[in-house]
Formats: sequence, structure tokens, C-alpha cells
Amino acid sequence: MRAIIAIVCVFLGCCSNVVFLELLVKEDPGSGNLITFLQFLFISLEGFLFTSKCGTVKPNIGIKDYFILVTMFFIANVCNNCAFDFNIPMPLHMIFRAGSLIANMIMGIIILKKKYAFSKYLSVFMITLGIAICTIVSGKEIKSLQAKNVEQIPTTPWDDFFWWALGILLLTVALFVSARMGIYQEVLHKKYGKNAREALYYTHLLPLPFFLTLAPNIWEHFKYALASEPMNISLINLHVPKLIAYLIGNILTQYMCISSVFVLTTECTSLTVTLVITLRKFLSLIFSIIYFKNPFTIYHWIGTILVFTGTVIFTELIPKIIENLPSREKTIIQHKKVQ
Repeated sequence: MRAIIAIVCVFLGCCSNVVFLELLVKEDPGSGNLITFLQFLFISLEGFLFTSKCGTVKPNIGIKDYFILVTMFFIANVCNNCAFDFNIPMPLHMIFRAGSLIANMIMGIIILKKKYAFSKYLSVFMITLGIAICTIVSGKEIKSLQAKNVEQIPTTPWDDFFWWALGILLLTVALFVSARMGIYQEVLHKKYGKNAREALYYTHLLPLPFFLTLAPNIWEHFKYALASEPMNISLINLHVPKLIAYLIGNILTQYMCISSVFVLTTECTSLTVTLVITLRKFLSLIFSIIYFKNPFTIYHWIGTILVFTGTVIFTELIPKIIENLPSREKTIIQHKKVQ
């Protein structure tokens, strides 16, 4: 039952979180650091009250280990959020992050000296090709950067391409840092056991000092959010700045999303977790395209199909289903014989 509830909350929380994120990014493309900081702050406060019991409960995993983990976690999040400032559209951002299996495989080969079956390499090739297609097509649709004030900064095509390439580099760095973080988490789980609530709390608490380096940027965008046009929340008859309302929605849905993922890792196999997260990304992508009317050509569809088909092959879903069919049939046959 816990696993079912976690899966439902992953779909509900993560998919709705993408909606609030895109609403924010469309209004204020540079608000990524503000969004991340508020998410981390909220989850840290909740964890301080209910997980650490106001600091009275000691962690099972050492703070040094958590510090290494959260450093990677912070870098990956900041790189992903900063990419929005560099001509990276939301669909490409989502597809690129769906390629985490590639980075995990490469890091596994390099660090853990793992060897994989042919199907794994095939799936990685499909995912890589899909991301490459979407990257190239999106690169041809680059729009000129606009200043954050009323006036537009004159740019050349080469300027636009440079900033777009920098955004792709940020996404690539985030991809491999996240993969390294996943391997480190695997090591910690084997050493200390799985502590979902504790890990959720400390991975969001310890990075908070890093945000001091981003304080001017965070404050600037917070003032921008406060100055946004008010919207009426009819249920409580309250007027709230539009971007503040979006921020609240984003924070709450992010909490539901990330806490459910942490619970899912303790209740299900890695195969199930990967499938749930991948399917969630796919549904979020489709919703983003339809609801926000993002440009999506036939080449994007080809790339998307390659990415997610490759992911299904990587997780060995079809062989698992085929493997389980005979055993079920045997059980039915044996049951009939007994009768």
C-alpha cells in the first residue's frame, strides 16, 4: 500500500510541479535559483520539525557523507535551473534529463568497473541518438536572447548559439553529477541501510549555506515575484501576486514529488522506481507540449520515442513480463489439476 500511494504521489506531485515550474519560467526565466532555494528551505523546515524532532534525533548516516552527497545534489540542481537562462526550451530540458541512464551507465563502467549486456548498450545508443536529434532540432529554433529589462540586447546568431551551447553544457554537467550522486547513494545505502526521510531532510538542509553565494540573484527575483500582478484565490477571497502563488504551488508539489520518490526507493526495486520516474517524465513532457503549446516537430517525436523506448529496454521491462508469463500459466494449470 505504501508503494502504491508513493507511485500515485510521484505522478500527481511531479507532473503538477512541472506545470508550476513552466508557469514561473515563462514569466521569469531567471527564477531558477529562487525556486530551488524555497524548495530546499521548505523541505528543511519540515524535516527539522518532523524528522530530526528539532535536532534531538541523530542521523544514521555521517554528516561528512551527507555533505559530499549534497554538494553534488546542489551543483546538479543549480546547473539544471540555470540552463533556462540560456535558450533551453522546457521540452528539451525534460528530454535531456531523461537521459540519466546514459550517464549512470558510463559512470558505472568507469567507477564500479561494471559490464553490461548488449541490450543495455543498444538502449544507451537509442537514448543518446534521441537526445542528439532533439538537441540539434532545438538548436535550429533558437530565438534571440532578451534583456530582463524592457529593452532588448542586440545579439548575433553566433551569440545566440554560444549561449545555447553553454546551456547544453550545463545540462550535461548536471547529468553526470547526478549520475555520480546516484552511485554514491547506492554505496551509502549498502553501508548504512535505507533512510528515506533522513536522507530527504539532510540533502536539503546542508546545501542551504551554498545559497548565500546566490543571495543577490535570489532577492532580485523574489522582489520581481512580489511585484507581479495579483491574482484572486476565490476559495479564501485573497489577492496574491501571481508569481508568489505559482511559487507556493511549486514548493508544495515538489515536496510531494521528492518525498514520494525517496519513499519509493525504500519500498520498490530500482527497476520499478526507474520505470515510474521515466513514465512520469514522459507524461510531463506530453502535457507540457499540449498545454503550453511548445514547438514540437516530427523530429522531436522521433527523438522522444527513441529516448523512452531505449529507457524501457534498459530497464528490461519486456523480458521481465515474458519471463513471468510461463510461471503464471503453470500456476493456473496446476491449480486446475488439483481441482
